[in-house]
Amino acid sequence: MSLLAIVLLAAGTYAFRLVGPVFQHRLQIPDRMQRLLSVAAVVLLVALVATAALTEGHGFAGWARPSGVLVGGVLAIRRAPFPLVVIAAAATTAVLRLCGVP
Repeated sequence: MSLLAIVLLAAGTYAFRLVGPVFQHRLQIPDRMQRLLSVAAVVLLVALVATAALTEGHGFAGWARPSGVLVGGVLAIRRAPFPLVVIAAAATTAVLRLCGVP
């Protein structure tokens, strides 16, 4: 990535961060649009997790990684402490890979 692209991305990010407080009282987003944006953020995060958990390169990542993500997700839903979630997910994946599960 060229230096110009990095500078442009940094400037754009800073501009987006600045626009929020500047136009906070001038721009009203309808309630329905706020709900849709919240749902869209959740859908985007779920798609990112699914892509990262299920694929490696251009193919299926195997069963060990999705199993670890599933264990981590269940613990997160049950409101387990974050370090426990990460350690349990990694341990699940590691144990399955040691047992020969791809």
